[in-house]
Amino acid sequence: MKAAHYPGKPPRIPATPPAAWAALALRMAGMAVVLALAACGGGKQSVRRPTPPAHDPRDWPQVAPADPVAANAVLIRALGLVGTPYRYGGNTPAGGFDCSGLVTYVFRDMLDLRLPRTSRELAEVQGPRIEPRKLAAADLVFFGSRGNVSHVGIYVGEGRFVHAPSTGGTVRLDYLDGPYWKDHYSGAKRVLR
Repeated sequence: MKAAHYPGKPPRIPATPPAAWAALALRMAGMAVVLALAACGGGKQSVRRPTPPAHDPRDWPQVAPADPVAANAVLIRALGLVGTPYRYGGNTPAGGFDCSGLVTYVFRDMLDLRLPRTSRELAEVQGPRIEPRKLAAADLVFFGSRGNVSHVGIYVGEGRFVHAPSTGGTVRLDYLDGPYWKDHYSGAKRVLR
């Protein structure tokens, strides 16, 4: 099988166990409540979290999105599509997704926001470039090599992103600092402002 979006065949990354999905869903639900409260309260809300160990990939700053309600809608929809089969050129839950098909579907379905169809075109969308440690929920994260963008995903928080990685796989969550992704990270864009 050939990986559709990578210059070479990416290493096989083990699937996330179901218990980890449940734990992440609980954390994301808690984050959604905090974001909603911040949006409703009109003021800044401060949430103190225990500091995880230095080597914990969840040790990422929590940056509040500009539009918490829109970001929450994007996250809920994207996380709900985890497990959907990968299909090159796919852009629906019934037919499967490729990486850019997943991104364009989620933003169109939840916010009626029409984004370009390919990962390269998405990387050219007007918007600020974001450093990895300053990512907010619903930012687009890009991967590639030698200056070429070949893959895109949706950042969900805690150093993780949702994406449709390759032929034979499914939509899943991965860490930005995972071995393959860290080496091929090429930047991010904020489309929600």
